Amino acid sequence: MLRLAIPAFLALVAEPLFLLTDAAIVGRLGVEPLAGLGVASAILLTAANIFVFLAYGTTAVVARQLGAGDRPGAIAGGIDGTWLAIALGTVTAAAVATAAEPLCRVFGASEGALEQAVMYLRISALGIPAMLVVLATTGVLRGLQDTKTPLIAAVGGFGLNIVLNLWFVHGLGWGIAGSAWGTVIAQTVMAIGLVTVLIRYARRDCVPLRAHPGRVLIAARGGIPLLVRTLALRGVLLVTTWVAASMGDVPLAAYQVTATIWTFFAFALDALAIAAQAITGKSLGAGDREKAREATALMLRWGVLGGVVLGALLLLTRPFLAPLFTPDAEVQAAIAAGLLVVAIGQPLSGLVFVIDGVLIGAGDGVWLAKAMLVTLLAYLPIVAAAHAVGGRVVDGSSAGNMAAVTWLWVAFTAFMAVRAALMWLRVRTDHWMVLGATRP
Repeated sequence: MLRLAIPAFLALVAEPLFLLTDAAIVGRLGVEPLAGLGVASAILLTAANIFVFLAYGTTAVVARQLGAGDRPGAIAGGIDGTWLAIALGTVTAAAVATAAEPLCRVFGASEGALEQAVMYLRISALGIPAMLVVLATTGVLRGLQDTKTPLIAAVGGFGLNIVLNLWFVHGLGWGIAGSAWGTVIAQTVMAIGLVTVLIRYARRDCVPLRAHPGRVLIAARGGIPLLVRTLALRGVLLVTTWVAASMGDVPLAAYQVTATIWTFFAFALDALAIAAQAITGKSLGAGDREKAREATALMLRWGVLGGVVLGALLLLTRPFLAPLFTPDAEVQAAIAAGLLVVAIGQPLSGLVFVIDGVLIGAGDGVWLAKAMLVTLLAYLPIVAAAHAVGGRVVDGSSAGNMAAVTWLWVAFTAFMAVRAALMWLRVRTDHWMVLGATRP
C-alpha cells in the first residue's frame, strides 16, 4: 500500500500545484485577473474532470485484469481508454473554446473579471486533449501497479509549468494569457511522455496500438456511471462558484484561492484512494475478498488520520498562506476565514476520498452515481441558505466578506458530511465486493 500510495501522493500533490502556481502568479496582477481565473478554472476543471472515469475507471478495469493474470488484456484496455481520451478531448476542447464567453458569463462576475476569464479559458481549452490523455494513461499505469511513472511526469510537468508561467506572465508581460499558455504547454509535454511509456509497455507484451472501435465504445459505456457521478460532483462545485461570484469580486477571489488549497489537500488525501482503487481492483479480480476488506479498513484509518494531520498543518500555516496569493488586504482576510473551515473539514474529506476510491476500484459506479445525485439534491437547499445569509452580510466591508466566505465553506462542509454518511453505509455492506476479472 505504501509502495503505491507514496508515489501517488507526490504525483497528485503536483497536479493541483498547477492551479496553485497559476493562482499565485496571476494573483500578483490584481483582484480582477484572480477572480477571472476563479471562473475560468471552474469551467476548465469541469470540462476535464467530468471525464475522470478515464483515470478511475481505467485503473479499476486494468487492475482487475491484472489480478486475474491477463496482463496483455489489461494493457489493451488501457490503450482503448487512451484513444477514447483523444476523441473526447478534441470534441470538448472545440466546444469550450467556442462557447467560452457565454460559459463565463453564467457566473455573473464583473465585466473586468469576465474579460480575464474568457481570455484564460479560450487558450486553456487547447490543453484539454492533453489533460484527458494524462488522465487515461495515468489510470493504466496505476492499474498496472506503477505509480512512479506518473510521479515523474507530474513533477516534470509542474516544474516546467512554473518556469513557463513566470516567463510568460511577468517576463514577457503576457498577463493571464501567459499563465494559460504555460499550463497548456506543460500539460502537452506530460501527455507525450506518458503515452511514450504506455507504448513501451504495449510493445513489451506484444499488444497492438491501433484503436478498436467496438472496445472503445464498450469502455465509453462502462464509464457512464462514473461520468454521472462526476457531473453531479462538478454540479456541486459549479453552484458553489456561482454563489461566490454573486457575492462580488473579493469573495470570488477569496473562494478561488481557498478552493484551490482545498483541491490541493484533496489530491493529497486522494493518494490513499488511488492505492485503494488499485489494490481493491486487483484483490477482487483475483477473488480475494478478505484482502480487499482488510485493505479497506486500514486505508480508512489512514484517511482519517491523514485528514487530521493536514487539517492541523493548515491551521498552523493559515496566517501565512493568503499573502502568497494576493497583496489585497480584504482578499487576504477572506481567504484566512475560509481556510479555517477548510482545515476543520479535512478529517471528513479523508474518510470520503478513501471510501470513494475503494468503491471505484470495485467497479461500484452505478451506486456511486445514484449516491452523488442524492447528495447534490441535498446540497441545493444548503447552499441556497448560505447564499441567502452570505448575500445579506456582504456590505463591502472586510468583516462582511469574511462572513460570506465562511458561510459558503460551512455549506460545502455540510455537503461532505452528507456524502460521508451515504458512503459509510455502503462500504459496511458486501454488495460492492463482486469477484472476478470483470464486474457483471
